[in-house]
Amino acid sequence: MDTKTGRLLLELQKIAAQKSQRDLEGSWFTGSSTYLDALVEEVTEVKAELSSGRQCFLEDELGDLLWDFVCLIEHLELEGKINKERVFQRSVNKYAQRVTERSPDETWDDVKLRQKLELEKECHSKF
Repeated sequence: MDTKTGRLLLELQKIAAQKSQRDLEGSWFTGSSTYLDALVEEVTEVKAELSSGRQCFLEDELGDLLWDFVCLIEHLELEGKINKERVFQRSVNKYAQRVTERSPDETWDDVKLRQKLELEKECHSKF
């Protein structure tokens, strides 16, 4: 990711953090599921724009999808259900192992299975 993209993503996260606080004050918001439901709607809209050939609308809908995801992460953290930094770190680790760190004789599915077993072990060790 180039520096400009990283800065834009950080800016979006800052705006989402402010929005999350406003959500808590409003009457329309019903918890993190509000944004989870919005994600489902936006995926449908992205699919529709993929076949339309209208790049500006596709980019706009992808932006909405990203926005709802970032807001979902903010609210899940506010609700104490996740640590958003760990979510991002887990994602980086997972896909680095699958893409850039896997050995030539390993398949994506091999790594995915290994990761699932490691995650189950981690999850069980906390109880």
